[in-house]
Amino acid sequence: MKKTRQRDRDMPGPDSPWNEIRPGLWMGGHHWTDHRGDLIPAVPDREFDLVVSLFTLPGHGPHPSVEHVIAEVPDGPLTPEQIHSVQLAADHAVRAVKADRTVLVRCHSGYNRSGLVTAQALMDLDRHSPAAAIDLVRTRRSPWAFTNETFVQYLTAGLDTARLLTGLQAPT
Repeated sequence: MKKTRQRDRDMPGPDSPWNEIRPGLWMGGHHWTDHRGDLIPAVPDREFDLVVSLFTLPGHGPHPSVEHVIAEVPDGPLTPEQIHSVQLAADHAVRAVKADRTVLVRCHSGYNRSGLVTAQALMDLDRHSPAAAIDLVRTRRSPWAFTNETFVQYLTAGLDTARLLTGLQAPT
């Protein structure tokens, strides 16, 4: 299995499994930390109509009757193909919210990868600027969201532009 998670950067775990960022659009992770500091699995069942996962673990839901879109990407610099996967995931979330469906976008902790998709969805749904979308995610989910500065840069440049620019990097 490919690595899709960087080591935590001395960040506390989220204090809830998921949070509503705007009506119909939720953001979360696969784990959360309770008031005692214990790590608890976050396993959606049928709470949502669509779950978009940027990271997956066996046994972490959702229920088989729930639509589940998987677009695993790393919590780090993305390839053009991975940025395209993020765009498709955000588009899927936007269409579902516009159809009055409830959507959970999740990754490992619900800070960076899910933030990238959620912020893009906010920009598409509500015409938020990148800065406003990032601020809303940080306010509603966690101030620890978007510790991955590369994802902030992708949103600021625009995902189409970021996709083109990452494709121009010299091969290693």
